[in-house]
Amino acid sequence: MFRNRTAVITGGANGIGRCIAEEFRRNGADVYIIDKVPGEHYVGDIAKKEVLEEFARYVIDRAGHVDFLVNNALPLMKGIDECSYEEFRYALDVGVTAPFWLSRLLAPYMPEGSSIINISSSRDRMSQPQTESYTAAKGGIAALTHAMAVSFAGRIRVNSVSPGWIDTDFKVYEGPDAVQQPAGRVGNPLDIASVVLFLCSDKAGFITGENICVDGGMTKQMIYHGDHGWHLDL
Repeated sequence: MFRNRTAVITGGANGIGRCIAEEFRRNGADVYIIDKVPGEHYVGDIAKKEVLEEFARYVIDRAGHVDFLVNNALPLMKGIDECSYEEFRYALDVGVTAPFWLSRLLAPYMPEGSSIINISSSRDRMSQPQTESYTAAKGGIAALTHAMAVSFAGRIRVNSVSPGWIDTDFKVYEGPDAVQQPAGRVGNPLDIASVVLFLCSDKAGFITGENICVDGGMTKQMIYHGDHGWHLDL
């Protein structure tokens, strides 16, 4: 499906990013990964401007063009009680600034019909306590998505995917962990990768500026104290 196409994935060494990379390869694409962890991919910290610029040159020197950019790298999660100024800035650098800058660097080499996919989170619309740095970054990339979709109109489609609870080890959960979700189970990385590849395909040619929440329905289920046996302990 993606033969002779080039995909670039940030944070692609493990978890959701790795699954996305594997699915692109399985469908014939050439894949370039950048991640902080050591490996055969390009190793670097995307919070650094010079690393993004070096990586962009590395990809273009070898591939000549980019068809798909997946901004997936995971921001730091720390809460307002403990997160330092520097840590909060770092979370935004990884989660918002890097996707913006890498998109700008690669856009001149992305032909008409290309796609940028930003990985947000269901936390872009809901929160747990003490998650401010991560939630701010994910909210930022969701908003960045529709802004870039308008700026790149007619050439590059830009969409975001917001995962819910995704177990990157493909563990099967039973009991409350599963049934609390309308889909009846916890998600796995392939649930996200499948949506990413769909959005990059010609079948999604009329979709841009959209955020698709892939969370088993958890953000749609209203919960009240005493409802379905659920109780809030105060």
